[in-house]
Amino acid sequence: MDLGLAGRTAIVCASSRGLGRACAQRLAEAGCTVVINGRDRERLTVTAVEIAESTEAAVIPVVADVATAEGQAALLEACPNPDILVNNNAGPPFRDFRELDREAMIAGVVANMVSAIELTQKVIDGMRARRFGRIVNITSGSVKMPLAGLDLSSGARAGLTAFMAGVARSVAADGVTINALLPGVFATDRLQAMFSTIAAKRGVPVDQVEAERVATVPARRLGDPQEFGAACAFLCSAHAGYITGQNLLIDGGAFPGAF
Repeated sequence: MDLGLAGRTAIVCASSRGLGRACAQRLAEAGCTVVINGRDRERLTVTAVEIAESTEAAVIPVVADVATAEGQAALLEACPNPDILVNNNAGPPFRDFRELDREAMIAGVVANMVSAIELTQKVIDGMRARRFGRIVNITSGSVKMPLAGLDLSSGARAGLTAFMAGVARSVAADGVTINALLPGVFATDRLQAMFSTIAAKRGVPVDQVEAERVATVPARRLGDPQEFGAACAFLCSAHAGYITGQNLLIDGGAFPGAF
């Protein structure tokens, strides 16, 4: 399917690896010029080269922390008028909520709620003026089904979800959509790190923790980041202009609800 995105520009935050990278890859395949982002310069450079070589798209790497004003400024200097913004950032580490102090809680809310709102504030009026814009917030399946140990991540992302619900309706008439993608368990470095933490606390092999988690997924497998990226690209496409204010759960059927 032609997504109608050839010639569009996109900023994909936290995209040197994992789900962010998969989204950047799929948008580049659709013909977008893509600004990718990460804090590890070496990894980001390798990712930019790999995406550019596999898609022949223009890929612009920006080393920055999207949770900071300086990092956001660097992204917008590289792409002042993006047609697409994919908000993404690493979540707080797996931790018992009793271990969270005020500083950690504020940092988690800034990283997983405030930074996405700030970037949206900076790009949305340009999108409205051009009568086209796509904003996709990568949150988490834990927004709908919270997991103990990821309480800070769940809370911050749920706050972003509620905040953006009203914003989405306010700009829909201008051709701008805002949606969220809620990943379940995907084969990413972050998930493996979480499995390792759980395994260490329980004193069991990492493979056992992974197998137990996969057993809770009706699809009986981890998600492939590339299928997540494909969903992101569709939400950004010319065909998705009537989809806004929605939260698309991609979890292999793990959430046991009809709605």
